Amino acid sequence: MILKNGDELSEDELTGLLQLEDEKKIESLYRRAYREKVKQVGKKVYFRGIIEFSNHCQKNCYYCGIRRDNQELTRFEMSREEVLESARWVYENGYGSLVLQSGEVQAEEYAEYIEGIISEIKEMSGGELGITLSLGEQNKSTYRRWFKAGAHRYLLRIETTSSDLYDELHPDDHGFQDRLDCLKDLQDIGYQTGTGVMIGLPGQTPADLAGDLKFFQRQGIDMIGMGPYVPHSGTPLASGDNLPEDLDEKNLDLSLKMVSLLRILIPDVNIAATTALQALHPRGREKALKAGANILMPVVTPQKYRDNYKLYENKPCIDEKAEDCRGCLKNRVKSIGEEIAYNEWGDPPRYFRRLGSRTAELGGEIDAENAAG
Repeated sequence: MILKNGDELSEDELTGLLQLEDEKKIESLYRRAYREKVKQVGKKVYFRGIIEFSNHCQKNCYYCGIRRDNQELTRFEMSREEVLESARWVYENGYGSLVLQSGEVQAEEYAEYIEGIISEIKEMSGGELGITLSLGEQNKSTYRRWFKAGAHRYLLRIETTSSDLYDELHPDDHGFQDRLDCLKDLQDIGYQTGTGVMIGLPGQTPADLAGDLKFFQRQGIDMIGMGPYVPHSGTPLASGDNLPEDLDEKNLDLSLKMVSLLRILIPDVNIAATTALQALHPRGREKALKAGANILMPVVTPQKYRDNYKLYENKPCIDEKAEDCRGCLKNRVKSIGEEIAYNEWGDPPRYFRRLGSRTAELGGEIDAENAAG
């Protein structure tokens, strides 16, 4: 199968490719994406150890297992000492980077707590451990405080770039424009900015997903974590009767196509092989790596908390310890002929190109102001 260069693919063409059914053409798509990945970022897989330190959340999204109104959940918050102990484990085991993740909380006490944790992690690791935050919507000053403290990546999934579909997934007080504004704030501050979408949502069309891909390209997103929609029985979205019996198979297929098309469309971006893929297939993450992904996010949350941080059901690895996940993923990566890049941040080339473009743009603005003055 012959594809145009990524930047030449239109939304209509992407929509058509997402609907491919010929197995030979689909495999050709994966191979093309893998070649592009190897060319751009090599056969290295970068680890981001996730510490899910709290499941308290002020949001009430209709798809999420830790939504505010889920009364079946035991809420928890790791102590500062537990968070730092987990961060030390990530550092000593050569992961290179970690992710601090929790439900969304907007409060000064919370902002101050995170700021302190970031500073302590930077001090503990001598500045060697990369820090990604996945802490939801915050005001710009809070984002800036955390950036100054030492966080350099931020993951804020938009879940869908269709405003109509977004509204169907959230209560009225969850604004689509608010999410977009937060992504812009993160980029303005200087974060490596990540986002992502759920794939296979009820009511979602291939055209919606093609629009998501073009959004990532248009907005200059640096890292992307796209996961299949996996229902959670404690959510309104999963309570309807509109979910097909072969949902897992369809969503796995769509997710792998999305990964491949994203790699072709934006060759120099970081793409996560999300844990949710393994909920649909025992080798779901390996399939994503072979389709163009280059990031794995092993869970390092203490085992006693994992069962209460399930955004979706059938989440893998909840009965394992961090040591178990490390060994398991090492073998999985080796099985497909790739290698783990220990003690490396694995920043995407796209970020530095975007940063260079922004620097040039600011320089042009300053020159224009000086000339006018």
